[in-house]
Amino acid sequence: MRYEIRVAGQMSETLAKVFPELEHVVMAGQTVLFGPVTDEAHLYGLLTRFRSLGLRVVEMRRLPE
Repeated sequence: MRYEIRVAGQMSETLAKVFPELEHVVMAGQTVLFGPVTDEAHLYGLLTRFRSLGLRVVEMRRLPE
């Protein structure tokens, strides 16, 4: 499965390294992270990381295969 996760604001390169499994781009005041998510546990782990870093997830969606 591949996911796209949009986070409010611009993430620094240092902060983006906390998510090594995801690529990222900055667009329109948001950071868009995308890449493979192996299973539901991995997805919840990512969301926990976002929350623990104080990042606000604006949108999350599964991408077509």
